[in-house]
Amino acid sequence: MLKIDLRSDTVTKPSVPMRSAMAEAEVGDDVFGEDPSINRLQQIAAEMLGKEAALFTPSGTMANQICLRLLTRPGDEVICHQWAHLYRFEGSAAQTLSGLSFFPIPHPRGILSPDLVKPAILESNIHYPVTRVLALENTSNKGNGAVYPLENVKELAQLARENGLYLHLDGARMFNACLAGGYSPKELASSFDTISFCLSKGLGAPVGSMVVSTRENIEKAIRIRKRLGGGMRQAGFLAAAGIFALENNIDRLARDHERAQKLARALAELKGVLIDPSDIQTNIVIFDITPSGLSPEQALSRLGQLGLGVVPFGGNLLRAVLHLEISDQDVEEAISILQEVFQ
Repeated sequence: MLKIDLRSDTVTKPSVPMRSAMAEAEVGDDVFGEDPSINRLQQIAAEMLGKEAALFTPSGTMANQICLRLLTRPGDEVICHQWAHLYRFEGSAAQTLSGLSFFPIPHPRGILSPDLVKPAILESNIHYPVTRVLALENTSNKGNGAVYPLENVKELAQLARENGLYLHLDGARMFNACLAGGYSPKELASSFDTISFCLSKGLGAPVGSMVVSTRENIEKAIRIRKRLGGGMRQAGFLAAAGIFALENNIDRLARDHERAQKLARALAELKGVLIDPSDIQTNIVIFDITPSGLSPEQALSRLGQLGLGVVPFGGNLLRAVLHLEISDQDVEEAISILQEVFQ
């Protein structure tokens, strides 16, 4: 039994106030467009991002795949980071369901720039796929929760427009990015044709993600969601959790960031760990245990026996994610456990 679960910010359970909102939610048949709670959630999401419309989906993977399907045709190519979620962590959904190819670009923090992207844009040639979409992930999961500077996003958007590309944002943790980057959701979203964001990560809802775009795109997205099996009926109680999350759990993300930085500073003092605390911008802490001489499996076993949960993240890397169920005391206990294993 894990006393302190830092495996992901998806492990949170609905709070008592959130459960109350769910229990009291008005519901209707959403396939007929008649669920008032879902309709309200979609309106709130669209207004927060300054877009015309939004669509509630069961998962972030479905949200991303709907967006890619909207913007592409089979055989098109998507430019993204080499560890982008929609490329490496969605079961090859885009390749299988939409017939897409990818041009993955390496960067240690997952933050692309015009200099990296421009050479990846293919000229028109019958031998090449058509470069159709530039997809950015903000924050970057494999990049230690790194955040795109707003000016960087604008430069990439200009490059995309100059070359006839659509721009998609995988904003699973976009509210973390906005807080850390010092910009608003509207400012970030203004550069993108489609945006997906998650309600069940740092925001604490039990399930669900949003697709946000133009009204025309969302009308098409409803049909794509249906094809993917995502049409839901009386799901307003899930939407009520999302509404509660958006209205109550965004500003508090800053506390997760502060606790992540505290954890990173403590890890940097351990002989068995390599980490640069200055890399930690949001709630994700990735650290290298090579100096400890332990394999990831050995480290996870020892940490788990002591009640601390983290996940392997490739090679000798482990990942910890701070979230709304982790208190200052939990962070202190986690540090003590890490000291016992890696000191």
